[in-house]
Amino acid sequence: MKLNESVFNDFPVLITKRLTLRAIDLEDARQIFEMRSNGRVNQFIPRPEMEKAEEAVELVERTRNAWKNKQAIGWAGLLRGKSEIIGTCGLTSIDPDNLRAELGGEMHVSYWGKHIAFEAVSAIVHFGFHELGLHSIEAKVSPDNRGAIYLLELLGFKKEAHFHDRILRNGRFSDMSVYTAIR
Repeated sequence: MKLNESVFNDFPVLITKRLTLRAIDLEDARQIFEMRSNGRVNQFIPRPEMEKAEEAVELVERTRNAWKNKQAIGWAGLLRGKSEIIGTCGLTSIDPDNLRAELGGEMHVSYWGKHIAFEAVSAIVHFGFHELGLHSIEAKVSPDNRGAIYLLELLGFKKEAHFHDRILRNGRFSDMSVYTAIR
């Protein structure tokens, strides 16, 4: 078994009923900054909020370079026919030797609760297993993030681990759970 590296020849655009998932571009940096500087978006994600717009530009460049180096695939999510991104999602830490990757993402708060994340993540998981050739996909999530856990469980992810005081953020330790789906 081998990873299908041909998916890195041309960026894979995914189309769902309501969404277009395409490559993250520099023009998306403003919307990424708005999401990543929002305390509600970051409440369960162990990372500092962005303070400067340049940080979003740097993130876009790192994301694009990771795809070029076959280390990750980061999608910008847009409602079909629209130009503003509503979130990002992707497969990171691609491990070709073990056919594994990590799933991660974020969505603008005004789109929470509309089952859009389920639609996007479903497409990405399907792509990861059936196009990229992954054997397993892992998601690290705060045990307090009930929405993300519900979504992962709907998609067949199973809880594999729970780490106590794993993440130090803003001077406070928090737990982390690991959920995995196997093809």
